Amino acid sequence: MSNFEHLMQFDSEHVWHPYTSLPAKYPLYFVEKAKGSKITLHDGTILIDGMSSWWTSLHGYNHPELNEALVKQAEKMSHVMFGGLTHQPAIELAELLISITPSSLQKVFLADSGSISVEVALKMALQYHHALGNKRKTKFLSFRNSYHGDTLFAMSVSDPETGMHEVFRDVIPVNYFASAPQAKFNQPALDSDIESVKTILDEKHESIAAVIIEPVVQGAGGMRFYSPQFLDELSALCRTYNVLLIFDEIATGFGRSGKLFACLYSQSIPDILCLGKALTGGYITLAATLTSNEVSETISKGKPGLFMHGPTYMANPLACAVGLASTKLLLSTPWKNKVFEIEKIMNTHLSACVHLEGVADVRVLGAIGVVEMKNPLEMKIIQPEFVKRGIWVRPFGKLIYIMPAFNIDKQDLIALCKGIYEVIDFMKILYKAQS
Repeated sequence: MSNFEHLMQFDSEHVWHPYTSLPAKYPLYFVEKAKGSKITLHDGTILIDGMSSWWTSLHGYNHPELNEALVKQAEKMSHVMFGGLTHQPAIELAELLISITPSSLQKVFLADSGSISVEVALKMALQYHHALGNKRKTKFLSFRNSYHGDTLFAMSVSDPETGMHEVFRDVIPVNYFASAPQAKFNQPALDSDIESVKTILDEKHESIAAVIIEPVVQGAGGMRFYSPQFLDELSALCRTYNVLLIFDEIATGFGRSGKLFACLYSQSIPDILCLGKALTGGYITLAATLTSNEVSETISKGKPGLFMHGPTYMANPLACAVGLASTKLLLSTPWKNKVFEIEKIMNTHLSACVHLEGVADVRVLGAIGVVEMKNPLEMKIIQPEFVKRGIWVRPFGKLIYIMPAFNIDKQDLIALCKGIYEVIDFMKILYKAQS
């Protein structure tokens, strides 16, 4: 047995991958290297990456400026505890994040991952109300089709029925869920959408600490795009009923939707903002939770007089350094033009899938392209077909979607869209042959 064969066998029997069982039931592809928008497999196969490593790799893989930032920081220190100590990369990253997010957000908590940034946001909301003496406010209001992460508290504000966490339903906190907004992105908000929220707030506001929502784009819960006007109406309701508003921009932050942050499509400003994924350009896990002076000062004045959270790897210098470099790189490039060009190409070439049998809808917003099928997809069948066509796409449920790096080559993006078209068309033939 070769070393490669040993590694693959060991992996399939012992190494857990996201949302899989052991032994592995789905094909695994061994990556040797990645550069730009290309992934090179062990056998030399080159794949055009449509996933940006789960929406993180804004600038593509192996970017020289991000590599340099990582190496320079590693030569100084890779990590130092953040308790009682501080360092330049964390301070400068926090300063930059404050400068590009809504002006009322002035305090930054640097955490480990997107799920943890949500946990931090929820704990901030609880401590805020506890400090004010609102001890009954221990619940949250979220939305159907929402997804906010895989940790316990984050699971409690993700859709308990259509989400991925039903098995934990009896052990996670029970929260409230309003109907997902139905008005599409380019439509005015529907009265019925906001009425669903108002009804719950009217009845339960005394027990609700905050509302949490993914602005404009519901991500892993269905890749749904909805009317930005809904956020303005939601914000007004939160003020009326004395609940905080949390925006989860982990998936949509840093230009992915066509705005630097998706909430900027509206006039609404959150009390707490969660960022992650693309924050470090796909290099190292890092997230940030930003909040207002009011929330921070209220927590700090109440008992126990400090915010009760402190990850071991909080503000990791390597992650902060590359996050700072990635964000500066984004802001220094014509990223809006790049995202507009990606949107334009997907509207032309991905939208062609709408005419294929089995396709329910095709939608595009910024650098997000989605093909929604009428029926769930069989991963072990469809994944190899994408690889055969030289593209890396990772569907889930009924959704085939892509979020390419902003610097993807035009012809590669066209090939990515055409490959998806070919696979959907092929699957129709395959399913007919099997039936």
